[in-house]
Amino acid sequence: MTEPVSENIAEVCSARVIHHDIVAWVAAAMPEDRDLEELAGFFKIFGDKTRIRILRALSAEEMCVCDLSCLLGMKQSAVSQQLRILKQSRLVRYRRDGKVIYYSLDDAHIRRVLELGMEHVMETRSSG
Repeated sequence: MTEPVSENIAEVCSARVIHHDIVAWVAAAMPEDRDLEELAGFFKIFGDKTRIRILRALSAEEMCVCDLSCLLGMKQSAVSQQLRILKQSRLVRYRRDGKVIYYSLDDAHIRRVLELGMEHVMETRSSG
């Protein structure tokens, strides 16, 4: 049976033992550095509150820049700039309907990342 971990314990090994079998197994399962860099870049996009707000809105419904500007209380140019970043990162896509361009999430994975992140935030808040 393991002892509960105290939050005050320093994050170092006091036993100084390397578990070679675990290290080897995890090393074999680790993605390539290039893939990890792409993943870090993906999550970096989520590090901006405005982009999160746009993604959250688009997870509910496709919207045009005017709609997003109204919803978020922002200038259209500021929303457009964030949408450009989200498009380049392949998190949102767009479709043209006459003179109006509608934006939506690129796929269900983006919606799921947002949902999982919010679940984590809510669980952390309720347990703290």
